[in-house]
Amino acid sequence: MQPVIPFNIVLIEPEIPPNTGNIARLCGATGTPLHLVGKLGFSLDDRYLKRAGLDYWSEVEVITWPDLASLWAANPDARFVYTSKKAATSHATFRFKEGDFIVFGKETKGLPDELIEVNQDTSIRIPIFGKVRSLNLSTAAGIVLYEALRQVGRLE
Repeated sequence: MQPVIPFNIVLIEPEIPPNTGNIARLCGATGTPLHLVGKLGFSLDDRYLKRAGLDYWSEVEVITWPDLASLWAANPDARFVYTSKKAATSHATFRFKEGDFIVFGKETKGLPDELIEVNQDTSIRIPIFGKVRSLNLSTAAGIVLYEALRQVGRLE
C-alpha cells in the first residue's frame, strides 16, 4: 500500500477539545497533517483533547498557524477546499486532488460567508436531510477526508 499523505486537514479556531482530538486521531490513522489555525478554544495540553486522541498523538503531524493568511502564504501553490453547509457543490461530486487543504470552520459559526462566496469553485457541502442543521465537526472531517482518499485511489 502507498504511503498516505495526499491531503491536509485545516481547522479554523476549533472550540471543542474532543472534536479536535477525534480529528487528530483521524489524521493519525490516514497519515494526514493537521493544521490548527488561529485562536483555539482550548490548550493543546487539554486533558479532553488528549483523551479523544488517545495515545495516537505521536502519529499526528500537528502544525499551528496564527491565521489563515499565514497558512496561505506558506503554501502559495496549494488548493484550498472550503467546507460549508452554504456551498452549492456536494463533497461527493467535487473532484479532489492530491495536495488539497480541506478547511473546516469553528463549530459554532463555520467559515465566514465571504470566504465561501469568493471561493465558490472550491467550496463543498455534505448533504444533510431533514431538520438537522449541521453535522459534528469530527464526523464531517471523516466523511470528507475518506471521500477524498477514495477519489484518488488511496483506499485500496
